[in-house]
Amino acid sequence: MRQATLGAGCFWGVEHFLRQIPGVETVVCGYMGGHVDHPTYPQVKAGTTGHAEVVQIEFDEQRVSLEAILEFFWQHHNPTTVNRQGEDVGSQYRSVIFFHDNEQRLVAEASKSRQQREGFWQDKTIVTEIVPASTFWPAEAYHQNYLARNELPSCHLPLY
Repeated sequence: MRQATLGAGCFWGVEHFLRQIPGVETVVCGYMGGHVDHPTYPQVKAGTTGHAEVVQIEFDEQRVSLEAILEFFWQHHNPTTVNRQGEDVGSQYRSVIFFHDNEQRLVAEASKSRQQREGFWQDKTIVTEIVPASTFWPAEAYHQNYLARNELPSCHLPLY
């Protein structure tokens, strides 16, 4: 199993869509990239911890590649808005790829370049950060699989 950590605004919608990809074994909502240990949702939502809302994915490389997961990532959020996804505003909603090793960094950079050159967002500047992974803090239990449990529509819609 490999791990990937992505931030694309509110984690509920990203989690919901990623769970549907064959080869993605687990998706956990959480926080990464900040300066507070054991952050809580109210702290992260207030924008004072430096953390982004993220999903941490475990996937089977024999069934799905990181490239395919990133293609899905680009399709389900707007990577051209700084610290914003729809009505959610703040650095906790930033577009970010946290890489776990140099291979992932290279894949992420190539994917971002390809999207900028050829993808849906080619007429705008992609601002997605590509930074080293740090400690992942799982979100509270009530955030896990939230949309499925509450039968709510996603805040992330397929963009293309």
